[in-house]
Amino acid sequence: MTTLHLAQYRSLSAVIVFIAALTCTASLSAQSIDDITLNVYKDINCGCCVGWIDHMQDKGFASKINHPRDLNGVKHELGVLPEWQSCHTAVTKEGYVFEGHVPAKFIEQFLAAPPEGALGLAVPGMPLGSPGMEMGNRFTPYDIVLMNKDGSSRVFAHVESAAAQK
Repeated sequence: MTTLHLAQYRSLSAVIVFIAALTCTASLSAQSIDDITLNVYKDINCGCCVGWIDHMQDKGFASKINHPRDLNGVKHELGVLPEWQSCHTAVTKEGYVFEGHVPAKFIEQFLAAPPEGALGLAVPGMPLGSPGMEMGNRFTPYDIVLMNKDGSSRVFAHVESAAAQK
């Protein structure tokens, strides 16, 4: 057994204090899904949007519903390009945008570690079988797109089956 010299002990203590401080800071900044309220912008008559909101609430997200007169104008202001658009748009207080029928599972993954420069996620169009677009056992595979603030995008995830979005 070796004996620690006073200088080594102090250095080791400083490292332990530093690691503890980092751990506490990380846990304080981590946000629980229960703390997230999505501002959802949708047409007042859209039923599939309500289905998606129900899906999100079932997964622990809260929603504040908005029915703007100019939904396309809201999408434009938020930076949602036409090729990414769907029927509704959700926004977190941090400004992350979720366009269309994005499953909660992928929103949780995104929010756990948002890529640098990311605007949010989109499911362009209205794929059959996506959350809010359920029609029996019918399902159309679809991509979830990572939207970037600079207008670029890439596939964030591919959803091959209804089971893959749960």
